[in-house]
Amino acid sequence: MDIFTEYFFQRALLGGLLIGLVAPLMGVFLVLRRLSMIGDTLAHVSIAGVALGFLINVYPIGVGLLFALIASFAIERLRKAYKTYAELSIAIIMSGGVALATMLFTLGKGFNINVMSYFFGSIYTLDNTDLWVVGGVAVIVIAFVAINYKEMFLLFFDEDAAGVSGLPLRFYNIMITMLTALVISVSIKIVGALLVSSLLTIPVACSLLVARSFKRSIFWSILFAEAAVLIGLISAGLWDLAPGASVVLVLIALLIGILFVKRGLRS
Repeated sequence: MDIFTEYFFQRALLGGLLIGLVAPLMGVFLVLRRLSMIGDTLAHVSIAGVALGFLINVYPIGVGLLFALIASFAIERLRKAYKTYAELSIAIIMSGGVALATMLFTLGKGFNINVMSYFFGSIYTLDNTDLWVVGGVAVIVIAFVAINYKEMFLLFFDEDAAGVSGLPLRFYNIMITMLTALVISVSIKIVGALLVSSLLTIPVACSLLVARSFKRSIFWSILFAEAAVLIGLISAGLWDLAPGASVVLVLIALLIGILFVKRGLRS
């Protein structure tokens, strides 16, 4: 149990808990809008930014964040162009992100190992700068949702009514995508680009099975995410497991457990 006294593990817990708070908070809105796959898209674009950051010797998460923000604008632009086939925007941007990341990998010699840690997560390497960035993003996301909660609730449940009532739909759509991009870009070092969308979607999937209202679904999704982060990181620290994978497997175990319980109650 000496691991709890180590600063690297304390930073890992703090960073994980912050992401466990904001990722499902954004995930609720994304799932309700049927945009669950946007997390994978922005994660792959962020990896391209991280690769460029290593290549030009600039703070990788910062460059990844910038790439994710640019991608969020591109997604909204393409969604407007393909209104009937909005999911095309996600596929197009993901393809571009993967291609760009691959190109940057081939240009760099010697930085690929560092970039690979962002694919699978390296939460134990979080430093104070990373924590400040994660904390700043958490404050921005929570503040925006708290201030615009009623407008976002109306937007996601009845977009036509929201438009008739005078809400600036374009502004809110762009802001939701941008905030998601911020969360994704700071999360990839914690759980990895290949697993980051799980923190956006699986806690929400769990909450939808137990919650009976929108507010409760937000509460339960955050609770499930925080529990998974705590259990996953502590298990990984005690038994030398992969931290990001441990968190995701705990989430999947929770989902399976809830499904079995609900099935047992019905029978």
